[in-house]
Amino acid sequence: MAEAIAAAAATSLSVKPSNRHSQLFLSSTSFPIIRLNSLKNPNFRPLVVSSTSIDSAATQKTSSKTSFLDQREGSRYLHFVKYHGLGNDFILVDNRDSSEPKITPEQAAKLCDRNFGIGADGVIFALPGINGTDYTMRIFNSDGSEPEMCGNGVRCFARFIAELENLHVKKLSFSVHTGAGLIVPEIQEDGQVKVDMGEPVLKAADVPTKLAANKNDAVVKSELVVDGVTWNVTCVSMGNPHCVTFGIKGGQDLQVDALNLAQIGPKFEHHEVFPARTNTEFVQVYSPSHLKMRVWERGAGATLACGTGACATVVAAVLEGRAGRNCTVDLPGGPLEIEWREEDNHVYMTGPAEMVFDGSVPLRYLLE
Repeated sequence: MAEAIAAAAATSLSVKPSNRHSQLFLSSTSFPIIRLNSLKNPNFRPLVVSSTSIDSAATQKTSSKTSFLDQREGSRYLHFVKYHGLGNDFILVDNRDSSEPKITPEQAAKLCDRNFGIGADGVIFALPGINGTDYTMRIFNSDGSEPEMCGNGVRCFARFIAELENLHVKKLSFSVHTGAGLIVPEIQEDGQVKVDMGEPVLKAADVPTKLAANKNDAVVKSELVVDGVTWNVTCVSMGNPHCVTFGIKGGQDLQVDALNLAQIGPKFEHHEVFPARTNTEFVQVYSPSHLKMRVWERGAGATLACGTGACATVVAAVLEGRAGRNCTVDLPGGPLEIEWREEDNHVYMTGPAEMVFDGSVPLRYLLE
């Protein structure tokens, strides 16, 4: 690419602003366009080579029924849009024409690499719905593993679908099939996304964990030895496994900012009592309605936010008598509003999801 830019500089270049996001085109008569698409950050502009001339690009007309991704030319490219939910970032791929993801888990991991790829916590695919649902959502983590569900991811998924389908109404909801079952996101009038995350699973064997149940069938404030230290933990599944801790046995309340997450997180994730590995939430209580959380995600490591983790945190806080059923959960990337509704036993999560940029990756890159 450096050579391409140098070659372009040797010819007559023009830079023209575009109405589409913050898009710039560099054009010449002897060199293809270099397209830079960025919505939020003008200093971060991925480069994508296109063979379309600037004149045809400027005059191209698209139907309102045409996906904005269809404007990217050629089957030699994987088209994507990057979104984030409180800094938990994802590469979204329109996969509605096939029930199988367009790329492999290994290729997804390559795309997620923050030095040699696009950079993300995971790749999310929008596939056709099954079992009567509108859509199916699948996700590959940055290590290539496939989780059952992702809370921040499903909010990004909802905004992505609204853009793909050109759906612009005051309130919009649809059904999504996931590995954790049926999920129903609803885009609110203010752009926030509220998601019915379903009922928490508390039965130890279904989380799953090998820790012995100590409260009915659940593991609540149970002792777990990690690297010689005894922690009090509560285990919850929100369709994916979570281990929630408010501190060590007999210790003071947890100060989450003081934790060396990279050191302790993997030891929880790969602990023998979690046969499917686990996500781990370290929680500090400010008040019965205000919690602070840091997370080590299974397959992704330390992230800026985890939606299912925030849900599991509130459930654990209620079970341990530390908080009420409506809480603000502060994460490194920002707050989520979580409600564990007593009437239907469902957990509801509300938070933002924002587009960062869109682009195209040459398929040959993924095959190298």
